[in-house]
Amino acid sequence: MRPDLRLGGGPASTSAHSAAANGGLVAHHSVQTSTAGFTLTMVSPPSMSRRALAATIADAVGELRAIDVAYSPLRESSLVARLRRGEIAPDAYAPLADLIARCDAMRAATDGWFDAWSAPGGFDPSALVKGWAMERAAARVRAAGINDYAVASGGDLTVRGNAPHGGPWRVAVHHPYEGRRKPVLLELTSGAIGTSGVTGRAGHVIDPHRASPVDELRAATVMGPDLAVADAYATALYAAGDAGLAWFPTPDGYTASLLPSPTATRGA
Repeated sequence: MRPDLRLGGGPASTSAHSAAANGGLVAHHSVQTSTAGFTLTMVSPPSMSRRALAATIADAVGELRAIDVAYSPLRESSLVARLRRGEIAPDAYAPLADLIARCDAMRAATDGWFDAWSAPGGFDPSALVKGWAMERAAARVRAAGINDYAVASGGDLTVRGNAPHGGPWRVAVHHPYEGRRKPVLLELTSGAIGTSGVTGRAGHVIDPHRASPVDELRAATVMGPDLAVADAYATALYAAGDAGLAWFPTPDGYTASLLPSPTATRGA
């Protein structure tokens, strides 16, 4: 079976479909922000017009861009950048305080292996914000009456309902280091996949206990109901390695797998 979506081995991609089994419209849209590229695939109800579908896409894209403007550490005027420079306090704005509380909750849930305050330069919630932004965009899609959709970025994905062919979304998860290996094929009608390390790049995650980049090349995958949480868990698991598997599966439905690289060695 041909997958509808591909994760790992490069940017997330989606297969093009010319028509939907339910008689509705199929839309594919890609958008780039300061921190990531996103791909949205939507299957509209048969009664939805093209204009309404276009408005839904614009609304979802607007949500992704608004969160990027507010919370990207790469934007000098964002709340996160201002916090890192000491220009505002953590409780200066309610949305920022809520984001910090989310990060603190994930730090507690992972024995400190997810720590947004451990990044060079100060507070960096990117590993949680990306999934949160995708879930917020998905909520906009649902609010417009579309219940069959997928939002993907890199190795992260949130889906609901059915793919254009009328069945569950078929997701191919590619091996991050061995391109010739056959991908794992998953079928989903609801839920999220969060990953860390699928790009095969070491050093992009900080070990908060050693205050240094994680130098062992591996990949962590977490599945569960919410992408922001799954993404944060995946980042923590990437940093912790096998020790992090003690957290899973969680009572709220998150499961995880860790794929080590046979050629990687952990530094002293």
